[in-house]
Amino acid sequence: MASISNTRLRILNFIRHFLEDRGYAPTVRDIMRGCSISTPPAVQHHLDKLEKEGYIQRDPQVFRSIRLVEREQPVIVEVPLLGTIAAGEPIPVPTADTWTTTPEETLKLTEDLTRGKEGIYALKVKGTSMIDALIDDGDIVLMQEASTVGDGDMAAVWLKDRQEVTLKKVYREGERVSLKPANKLIEPIYERPEGIEIQGKVVGVLRKL
Repeated sequence: MASISNTRLRILNFIRHFLEDRGYAPTVRDIMRGCSISTPPAVQHHLDKLEKEGYIQRDPQVFRSIRLVEREQPVIVEVPLLGTIAAGEPIPVPTADTWTTTPEETLKLTEDLTRGKEGIYALKVKGTSMIDALIDDGDIVLMQEASTVGDGDMAAVWLKDRQEVTLKKVYREGERVSLKPANKLIEPIYERPEGIEIQGKVVGVLRKL
């Protein structure tokens, strides 16, 4: 309702409270008196606007027919921010747990950003190896828990020998796996399949401003 005028917002609130208190809709004159509006035509003007904008519905053949249109509120999802992931040279970490299981903070996002998927968490990006995929240093990637991904998918990959984790696109090339950056200045990483572990798939990006 950010674009609605103060007068029309006042009318909507009056209608809502009138319906809750009395169980039936107010008349134009009820609204005129309750909202301190000068004339019935002025009330009609605002009601016409509210109906056109989808806030109310009316039946011109029925007395006291004003009905509020309930607008769906966006569903808010809490997503844990679990740490930082490299998009450049892999970042060494102290254990096989690439990030802490205790969130640094919790992000409150609308459900459209998580696409209704389960097992979503967030990681802050360090580095610019994925810049051509529009993921920059300081951005936040939304990850879905996954142990396998398809060719070309962007994933958080645990490098077992190096004890490091990195964010790259995954490709299978014969007997090895290529972890490719999206930055022409950075070389891919090549590993044998048994030398890596997929720990999550990128499903969204929150870009810093």
